[in-house]
Parts: sequence; C-alpha cells; structure tokens
Amino acid sequence: MRAVVLRSNRLSVRETPDPEPGAGEMLVSVVSTAICASDVHYMDHPEAGTNDPTGRSRYDPDRDVVLGHEFVGEVLAHGPGCTGRFPVGTRVTSIPVRLVDGGAGGARIIGQHPDSPGSFAEKLVIAEVIAREVPREVDPDAAALTDAFAVGEFYVRNARITAGEIPIVIGAGAIGLSAVAALARRGVQPIIVSDFDPGRRALARDAFGAHIPVDPAEESPFEVWRTVRAQRELWGSAVVFECAGAPGLIQRLIAEADMGTRIACAGGWYTGDTLDVTAATRTGVNVQFGGGPMPEDWYGTLDAISTGALDPLPSVGAVIGLDGVPDALEQVRHSRGPARVIVHPNGDPR
Repeated sequence: MRAVVLRSNRLSVRETPDPEPGAGEMLVSVVSTAICASDVHYMDHPEAGTNDPTGRSRYDPDRDVVLGHEFVGEVLAHGPGCTGRFPVGTRVTSIPVRLVDGGAGGARIIGQHPDSPGSFAEKLVIAEVIAREVPREVDPDAAALTDAFAVGEFYVRNARITAGEIPIVIGAGAIGLSAVAALARRGVQPIIVSDFDPGRRALARDAFGAHIPVDPAEESPFEVWRTVRAQRELWGSAVVFECAGAPGLIQRLIAEADMGTRIACAGGWYTGDTLDVTAATRTGVNVQFGGGPMPEDWYGTLDAISTGALDPLPSVGAVIGLDGVPDALEQVRHSRGPARVIVHPNGDPR
C-alpha cells in the first residue's frame, strides 16, 4: 500500500507493506483521515517517543512509522477471533490506539509507534472491540474529526463551569475550536476567544458559537473578561482554555489572571517550560495538564457528530491526497493554513 512514512527523521510517500490484522483486529480501507498538530509534534520531538515510559508511543529512526490517527475506514477483512459485528464494507472509526494482547498488555498510539501504523495510508488495522460504526448518511470527513473535537469536550467537561463564570479560549486552531464547540453545546455564554488570526476568530464566532472574538495584539483577553463580567454582573472566576501551546504562555496567563482563575492546558506541550510558583500561589490559580480525552468524551463526540448535534466540517479548509500530506504538515509546523486538513488516501469517498 501507499503511505506517508517517517524514517530516520525523513518523511516520504511510498509503498510500504500492508498491515496485518491480529487477533480481534480488522483491516480497513481508509476513507478519510485528518491532519493533527500532534503528528508534527511527534516528528519534531522524537525524544518524547524514545523516552515514553508508558510504551504507548515509540520513535525508532531505523524503523518505519506510518503517521496519522484521526480516521474513518471501511472494513476489508477480519483477523482471528473477531465477532463479525462489523461486516465487510461497514464504515467504522475508533479511538486511535492499537491494543496489545486485547488490551491486557496496554496500548500503542496509532500513528506514533512502529508497531501501530497510522491512517495516512491506504489501509489500517484497528481493534474490533473499541471500534464504532459510522452510518453511511454521516459524512466520513466529519466523523474523522471525532478525536480532535473530543479533546475540547474533555477539557470543558472537566472544567465544570458554573453560573457566573466566563470562559476564555486562547487560540482558535483545531483544539481551540473544539473547546468553543463544547462550550456552545452546553449553552455557556458569553464565550471569549482570543487568536491573532482574524479568519480563525471569525470562524470561532460564526461557525462554532463564540460570542466575543479578541485580537491579543490589540487587547488582553483578561481585560476584555474584566469588562464583560462588570457589564453583565457575572462575578465568577475566569476559566481559561489554553489551546495554543506556545512557550511561556502559561506563565503569561498566570501573571495576568485574577484570583481563583482555572487554567486548562490543552495546547499540547512537547517541550519543557518553567512556571513562577510564587506568582501562581499568590493568584491561587488551578492548572490542569492533559489527561484526556476519555472514552466517554470520544464516543460522546462521535454520537454528537452522527446525530448532527455537532458539525465540525466548517473547520476544514482543504481536502488532499496522500501526496499532499508532507506539505500540509509543513504548514502546520509553521502555524499556517486552515484549522483542519482532510486526507483521502484512496480518492474521494463514494
């Protein structure tokens, strides 16, 4: 099969052996897959895979890694021990992990491990037990975005926003939009979203439900928050969703925050950073790092997309084939291009 392969720090689109389904696994033809910033993070920070104590990710410069982990596929074949609940031809998706010994030996992240090849390929292997059907009436490009929008769902669910609290979303890229969408689905308002790019600010407002777009080059989102809370007499704490992952950003947020601010760090950190603990202590901030999405967020997001309660497609700015993936990843590396790019490895879906 053709695939986007990382080896010895180099990316290429070439022929590679078809993956073989093991016990309880299915071989699928990839219908749609989405590019994620974590694909770039994995390439640019191999030490994270080399030194991952969980074993979920692994980087080995002497072995092929097929990238990609957000996908919809059609079942081609079943490995031994499958129940057959997804007949050949069924469209399916899955939480992006390949189970080891049915899960007893842990899991490997699809697209971030040599033994768990990813979805930037014509074919893919997934575990039957954690797969879910994608009905034919559901756009496969929308369903392929489940994983990305489950991230925002996880952080918003864990924030447990209460009456009087105003959320501030920092960054309107893929994860920022997912946070805005999760807030809007809960009827939270007003939602402040801060991003330097006017197009992304407009997208967050017009397509995903943000109320107050802020250009941080012109004004601080915390100053906007203070003005809005006074105007609307909403005296709860600020709840910040950091979705940019820029070095030094969390410390800047802590420095600007009011007492009791809660900060969820969803930006995807792959490098070290430092925090002034004294400043954080004085402000009494509560900071959450990572931890999700959990299965309830993932499957709940898929259900929302399938029923039409959530439409992630406005975030898609380009649809490409496998040959366009290296250039698209380079755009992501430099924070250029649309919020989301969809890849059709086998041509346009029928």
